[in-house]
Amino acid sequence: MKPIQSALENRTDEFDRVKDHLQQYQFTLGGNWDYDHGCFDHSLDEANKVWLRLPFEVTRGKLAGAESPNPGTQILMGTPFVLKHVYNEGLDSEAVPRTFGAMIDQFQDPVDKDAGVEDHWVRKATELLREVEQGLV
Repeated sequence: MKPIQSALENRTDEFDRVKDHLQQYQFTLGGNWDYDHGCFDHSLDEANKVWLRLPFEVTRGKLAGAESPNPGTQILMGTPFVLKHVYNEGLDSEAVPRTFGAMIDQFQDPVDKDAGVEDHWVRKATELLREVEQGLV
């Protein structure tokens, strides 16, 4: 993980305004969001292993999700960072049956959830972040 300094850091804004702006750059609300925090994510590579992540905390209101309007919900932006996940390719040979065997967890855990991030990814993320900042600051 490599943090990137940004004009967005420690900035408070309306969630819906930030979300709408970031969607123009193919950012999505990351899957680990909750009513009081989350991240906007943008994949930097075609394999979806390298990501620019913009974390935030909800300071007023509650987050209902990306598909629902969140009127009045205010967020505080954190420090953006680039992260890289290195995954095992293929199916897990030690798959675990779930729900009475009807479903099988066939995907392996990442080999390295926080793999080293090469400089060219940091440069690419920084360039994208500077474009994004133009419409929000």
